[in-house]
Amino acid sequence: MSPTSGRPTAPRPARRTLLTAALTGGAVLGLGGLLTACGSDGSGSGSGGSDGGTAKPSDKPSGGSTPDQKSVKQGGDDYAAVIEKMKGFGTDAAPGVYPRTIKHAMGETVIPAKPVRVVVLDTGELDNVVSLGVQPVGVVHTDGSKTMPSYLKDKAGSPANVGTINSLNLEAIAALKPDLILGSQLRAQDQYEQLSKIAPTVFSLRPGYPWKQNFLLNATPFGLEAEAKSQLDAYQAAAAAIGAGLGDKRPTITPLRFMPGKTRLYAELSFIGTILTDAQLPQPKIMQVKELAVEISPEQIDKADADWVFYGVYGTPSSTNQDAVLGGALWKTLGAVKSGQARPVPDETWFLGLGVAAANVVLSDLKGFVAKGA
Repeated sequence: MSPTSGRPTAPRPARRTLLTAALTGGAVLGLGGLLTACGSDGSGSGSGGSDGGTAKPSDKPSGGSTPDQKSVKQGGDDYAAVIEKMKGFGTDAAPGVYPRTIKHAMGETVIPAKPVRVVVLDTGELDNVVSLGVQPVGVVHTDGSKTMPSYLKDKAGSPANVGTINSLNLEAIAALKPDLILGSQLRAQDQYEQLSKIAPTVFSLRPGYPWKQNFLLNATPFGLEAEAKSQLDAYQAAAAAIGAGLGDKRPTITPLRFMPGKTRLYAELSFIGTILTDAQLPQPKIMQVKELAVEISPEQIDKADADWVFYGVYGTPSSTNQDAVLGGALWKTLGAVKSGQARPVPDETWFLGLGVAAANVVLSDLKGFVAKGA
């Protein structure tokens, strides 16, 4: 394989990768549960179980829902297989050594030198590279928000827009002359061959739920695995401190999201679900399922009730049923609403961030609301 092509090659028979060592070695706290069941969520639309938008027609509902709930294709037996595959991702190259070969969702890619011109194809990859101190030259945006997320704006530089998550502009990507492209198989598998002809391309399996593994994988082309691990350690410690500070008085939390055509209660196999687990903050029973989310109708909004309800909106409120629900009589019967503990939260961090920087913002929000004074 040409060192600059980024095209996949046959896997090597024996490889000790960063992800295997970091995740099985217990160095990153709280990853045990992540290793037993992993799913995906993400930003934008078009991929089954993404945090935004709708599933592709080929995505069939999985089990785990009751007759009055819509199931989201995010759980199921494939999650164990996803984690098994991810254990083999990464590199055995020593820190700072190039060229380095990275094993990922689409095979193996050679990185000839430390990348400096990076294009990212999802919000998680954007969060990841910016968290590592890298300013991308090109980004895609979600259909719900076609601007740079405000929480990254000061650190991300001024990357060019190269389309949306569901509509990549390959000509614009090529014009930037990148030396690395980061994305996911779930989002852009069909464009992988074309992308890999433009620059070395590294794909995770899917965005969202496995955001910690994705961060470690995205760090490997830059040789910044130790930095990524350090940031995850700090996040885990901050999350654990929230739960510890609350002691036995841990309120239930509902992450509620209004989207075009649907209303979701986010569950265990979601980005926000992992954060709540790490912070030892329980969710109501309806959300204690191995799924991305449980979809409910406006007439079922009472199922969202918890000690705290945090709600976001994908895109503009007018494109969803948010105003109708919040102005409805049933919403006013929720205990969280009556106690003043139903609060709006930024969609760009709680549901679209999909990286450690967004996770830290969410922890700060939770501490300010739920653990204030703890």
